[in-house]
Amino acid sequence: MSANYMDAVVKLAAIKQLDKDLIQDIIVESITGTLAKKLEPESELEVFVEEQSGMIKARFKCLVVEVETKLGEMSLEEAKREHDRYAELGQYITKTMAMSEFEPKLVKIAQKAIQDKIRQLEEEKIQNDFNKQKNTIVTGKIKSIDDNGGYRIDIGYTDALLPTDEQIENEFYRVGDNIKAYVVNIRTHQSNVTIILSRTNPEFVKKLFEAEIMEIYEGKIKILKIVREPGIRTKVELQSVDPKLDPVAICIGPKGTKIDSIRRELHGEQIDIVVHDEDPERMIAQALGIENIQRVIIERNRAASVIVSEQDKVVAIGKQGKNVKLAAKLTGMKIDIFTMEEFEEKMAKERRTVSHVTDLDGVTAKIAEVLRQAGYTSVQDIFAASVDELCNLEGLGQKTAERLKEAAKYF
Repeated sequence: MSANYMDAVVKLAAIKQLDKDLIQDIIVESITGTLAKKLEPESELEVFVEEQSGMIKARFKCLVVEVETKLGEMSLEEAKREHDRYAELGQYITKTMAMSEFEPKLVKIAQKAIQDKIRQLEEEKIQNDFNKQKNTIVTGKIKSIDDNGGYRIDIGYTDALLPTDEQIENEFYRVGDNIKAYVVNIRTHQSNVTIILSRTNPEFVKKLFEAEIMEIYEGKIKILKIVREPGIRTKVELQSVDPKLDPVAICIGPKGTKIDSIRRELHGEQIDIVVHDEDPERMIAQALGIENIQRVIIERNRAASVIVSEQDKVVAIGKQGKNVKLAAKLTGMKIDIFTMEEFEEKMAKERRTVSHVTDLDGVTAKIAEVLRQAGYTSVQDIFAASVDELCNLEGLGQKTAERLKEAAKYF
């Protein structure tokens, strides 16, 4: 351990933003622990940092022996030459040594102990800083890009990682770029602690809203739920505590300045403001963002059929089905979009499916038995069959087949 080792460790501590005095204590404690294993309790070991030189030294008592064989012993010859010409065997003499004077193997053991404790201290600091900044937004500068495409980011007190699965798909950054992200987790791997950031987490959007819109930060307007397709679309469900406040107007801001600021941070991601409504039909309409919905039908098992015009159907479903998918997530319901014609056909098909062939006009018991033996049991079976297929059944003629098809069509 060189005379400059202390300076090197202190510089490292400054880089890692660790307390200098604490580092010094670690050095002293580590060296003390290493040397104490080699010395007897009577040695009265003391490790200290010499103020003037900055050197680490150890002071301990040595037993005067004829021939020195281990640490903690001093030969009679050395004792008389270096310390006391009247020294005698069995006497204890205090000796001071710089760390550089100890055998290299012992110095390496002490160095490793110091490094391990400093690493542990650094990990504890990262953990403490993470606990303080968990669930907040941090700003940092990209230092490097790893082999997996993850961004290593300097966030001030440590480096953090924005892994590929927490990145928005169409966002790309270069080394040196500044970036905002949400502190989401901490990962430990092979004694290394890494803070994990995210730009895809819905909470990232929530924190952006809190930072941009005072009424949300103060709790006057509550964010009830956020659903996202990162980089494409986000729906934010809001509820005003004060009925006088209009959540939509406040979040959009004068000339759209507030919502545009959030969109810019998300690189143009579409943001839909949805005002909470206790009525499920109105809530679904709000979530879809369609003004001229013709009808919302709430069905069993938290499902709903929404009837819109042909023109509005494309908008309601959205690109790649994202709009209706997010609306379903927001409301917690399965949502199907229909035009009126499609819905009427759906209902007719359901009626035909659950209705027996005997419900059709003109179906006698004999005809019903012929149909049953051929596998035609419901009105929908007749509706789906062709006239030729029905004519091929024994006992059914052309006119009977045509009459059955007509009855099924208008059932």
